[in-house]
Amino acid sequence: MSLTQNFPRVELSHRPTPLELLKNVSAEFGTRVWIKRDDCTGLAFGGNKSRQLEFYIGQAMEQGADTLLTTGAVQSNHVRMTVAAARKMGLEVEVQLEHRVAREQPEYHQSGNPFLVKLMGAKIHYYPEGEDEAGADHALELRAAELAQEGRKAYVIPLSNAHTPYGALGYVDGAEELVAQLDAFEVEPTRFIVPSGSASTHSGFLLGARASGCLAPVYGVCVRRDAVSQKQRVTTKLQSVIDVVGADIEIDANEVICDDSMLAPGYGLLNEPTIDAIEYLARREGILLDPTYSGKTFALLLAMLRRGDYKSDDNLVFLHTGGTASLFAYPELVAQDDPG
Repeated sequence: MSLTQNFPRVELSHRPTPLELLKNVSAEFGTRVWIKRDDCTGLAFGGNKSRQLEFYIGQAMEQGADTLLTTGAVQSNHVRMTVAAARKMGLEVEVQLEHRVAREQPEYHQSGNPFLVKLMGAKIHYYPEGEDEAGADHALELRAAELAQEGRKAYVIPLSNAHTPYGALGYVDGAEELVAQLDAFEVEPTRFIVPSGSASTHSGFLLGARASGCLAPVYGVCVRRDAVSQKQRVTTKLQSVIDVVGADIEIDANEVICDDSMLAPGYGLLNEPTIDAIEYLARREGILLDPTYSGKTFALLLAMLRRGDYKSDDNLVFLHTGGTASLFAYPELVAQDDPG
């Protein structure tokens, strides 16, 4: 019985997403490396956010909302997928873009996710701060109040850790799905490697794995905060998710693993290992990673493989959370190959 079955939900994702062996990578390093293809969830370029949005929008529809409100960075995958989900469900949608990443390149502000958000016709607001989650959420609440005065009913999908993390239910379910696939392949995972940003994916996945009886470590790769801050955030959200599902499960603090070795110079900013990882997987397997989440996550996995951290009978499972639309905002990824 799934921990999420009693919560309102809409269908937005192509599920189950594929679980594939990276044959060329595995052959090169002599260790089995698996990829969970949540870049293939199907909604507007795919990605992990559609799993989370199924529960937020399920609640919104149950409450009779006619408009979705959410916030995120200029190249936010969550914002892009919220707009797509709203269109799929026949809802109006307004989004708030935060000045979170210090990039002035025109492609960052005009291509990739913001291009798609405009194409899908969302109303766009702007918020000047990039590290003020409470303020960004408050701005959404103020807009919801304005819409209420116009006779509309808005549902706010929040950002900060102060709210009930219904989106994390998507990865309680996602981990249950993945563990079932591994069982069907008779694969015993050595380690899961997942991005850790808002912590909804990381915390939900850890709970779902443990609820499914899988005790393999869940390794969270920090993409926005240092490891100490991120561990605190994941731990707080994890307890909130346990409370909301009413699970009789205890997860030790040592099971919340966060690694920030690929974080610098910060959220949404490239470093050499991330550039290398994006190029490596594109050229070895024809799989595209994004610069903010999956690229940094695979960069850490690639570093572990190159160090020889694993044995031939190990099974590493990488969660690809999508975000590939944002590749178009980083033209420097291929600038060095330009013969001109």
